[in-house]
Amino acid sequence: MNKLLTIILTSFIALPSLAGVSANVSFATDYIWRGMTQTGGDPAISGGFDYANDGGFYAGIWGSNVGFSEDDNGLGAGSELDFYFGYGFETEAGLGIDISYVDFMYPGATSLDFQEIGVALSYGDFGVGYYSGQDGAPDYMDLSYSMGDFSVSYGDYDTYGTNYALGYGFGCGEYDCALTYSDFSSDSVDLMDEDALVFSVSASF
Repeated sequence: MNKLLTIILTSFIALPSLAGVSANVSFATDYIWRGMTQTGGDPAISGGFDYANDGGFYAGIWGSNVGFSEDDNGLGAGSELDFYFGYGFETEAGLGIDISYVDFMYPGATSLDFQEIGVALSYGDFGVGYYSGQDGAPDYMDLSYSMGDFSVSYGDYDTYGTNYALGYGFGCGEYDCALTYSDFSSDSVDLMDEDALVFSVSASF
C-alpha cells in the first residue's frame, strides 16, 4: 500500500474524541469514479476524516490507492489525496443546497492535480449537481434518485463521456455494504467504454 495512504488509515486508531469529527474506511473491489476505474480494475482501500459543525460548514481529507500507469511523459500515480470544504443547508421548503470546493491531488504526479467548485441541490429523493473544473479542468454534472436501499444516477463529464450507475445498499453486521453496477460511454478517442460490478464494505467512526 502507498505510504501516504498507510499513514492516513493507521491514524484512525489515534482519532481524537472531538465533537463534529468523524472517520471512515472502505474496501471496494474496484475504485470507480464517474464511471471510470481508477485502479485498473483492482481493489481499493480508502479512508478519510471529516469535520462538520451545526452551522453547516464541513471540511475533510480523503485518500485512496489508484493505478494510473505512466504516460509518454513518464507520469503515473499510485495514490489520490483529496482535501475539501463546503457549506450545506436546507431551506424551509425542504430544498437542500451544498456548495463545495475539492482539491484532487496525486502525490508523485502533481501535473494530474485539479480542483472543482460544486453546487448540489436535493429535494426529497432527487438530487442534481454541477461541478465546475478550475483552470481548464472539465466540468461535470449529475442527476440522482434514491428509492430506499436502491439508487440510480446519471452523469456527464465534459470531453470524457457519460455514465450511469445502479446501486443497492445493505447492512453487513456492523458494516455498510453496497453492490453497484456502473456503465461508462466514452466521448474521447483516448478512452474506452467501461462497465463494472463493484462490491464495497465501509465503516464510520
